[in-house]
Amino acid sequence: MMKLINKTAVFILLSLILTTALTGCQSSNATSPEPAQKSAEQNTSDKQNMGEEATNSGKPTTQISEGEEGAEVIKEGSMEKEGNVVLKELAFVYNGHTIAISDIANEEQMEQMLGKPDNLKTHTYTADDGTNMDTLIGFTEKVYTYPGLEIKTISIPEGKQDSIFHIEITDPKYVTARNIKTGDSLETLKSTYPEGKLLGDGAPDEEDDFRYEPSNYVDVMSFHIKDAKVESIQIYSLLD
Repeated sequence: MMKLINKTAVFILLSLILTTALTGCQSSNATSPEPAQKSAEQNTSDKQNMGEEATNSGKPTTQISEGEEGAEVIKEGSMEKEGNVVLKELAFVYNGHTIAISDIANEEQMEQMLGKPDNLKTHTYTADDGTNMDTLIGFTEKVYTYPGLEIKTISIPEGKQDSIFHIEITDPKYVTARNIKTGDSLETLKSTYPEGKLLGDGAPDEEDDFRYEPSNYVDVMSFHIKDAKVESIQIYSLLD
């Protein structure tokens, strides 16, 4: 009987020990995924951060520092007309067309912009033509005459491209780039072209010339003043 009790006690004790051991293993297994999950989340975050850094490093830098090279300032007379606001103003406007000094314009283009001229003269400079223009020998000059307008072009021997070098306006339908025309008052002219100046005394009852020109002193716009009004306008480029 005692042996049976002892065996029963031993069996119960072993059962308790085994149950405790199993419970500990289950508790350990239940809590172990948390660090693993945190580790996985950390790896994912690290990969995302690395990806963002790689993406940002591949983006172009758009900020431009002050004083960076390439921001060239355009000065009067220092560039061709296409890039110089001052030289662009040495022009007149007619029928939606702006025609300026140094513009390339052959006979067909002139007719498209201004219509057929009343008269067209052509002259090629030679050593014995009596003009004493040795620097222009081989150059061809054309003079287009319209009512109230005369335009002169010249072409170099090599290029054969006609470019405008002289414009004279006496009709108010041809206006400057700043909307000045013949018949406008001297005061209106002065306020419209404050950079210009009268070459003479400028008395209202006398004739004078009001000149507007960029700093290169080669391209000029000259307004002839009579009775305190604009009588004619000349736009020209001095030829060498």
